[in-house]
Amino acid sequence: MRMLPLPQRVTRAVGESPLSERVARAQELLYGPVIDWARRSPLHTDVLGHSVHPLLTDVTLGCWMSASILDLAGGTGARGAATLLAGAGLAAAGPTAIAGTGDWAEMSGTERRIGAVHALGTDIATFLFLGSLVARMRGRYAGATRLGLAGNVVVAGAGFLGGHLALNRGTARRNPAAEHPVGTGS
Repeated sequence: MRMLPLPQRVTRAVGESPLSERVARAQELLYGPVIDWARRSPLHTDVLGHSVHPLLTDVTLGCWMSASILDLAGGTGARGAATLLAGAGLAAAGPTAIAGTGDWAEMSGTERRIGAVHALGTDIATFLFLGSLVARMRGRYAGATRLGLAGNVVVAGAGFLGGHLALNRGTARRNPAAEHPVGTGS
């Protein structure tokens, strides 16, 4: 029997883990009222034929990655732009989280557990970028850079799990008929 590649073994382990189940239960307790609201929010829609969450993650992650690139390569003249991008990423993180929460509210079993760990990772990354923004505003750019880089590392892992859910497990689909419209012969 062929051994699964490491990324597939990781997602399987997360999806089967009792610890992941405890994370999911804790999030249900912590975010209970928000979960029901997120499911009914305009950010949890069928209009696109898929979840809006993956689209919104591009905005958040793009801002945060760009801030870190400027931190590393832009010099002191790029500090203002990096600060703006870190803040814009934080502003985009709210709607992104609401859209993801609405999706997660409809998951069960393995997907629910993977989604819970994904959400925990994005929460941690958000707090790291909040710390980075505060450090920037206090003129502590070296610390801000380290916090931003740590946030990007954490969100990359969380994004891997989210990508697995959306692409491999199909949790982002809203309208299966949209994949193969009538009359296309596909």
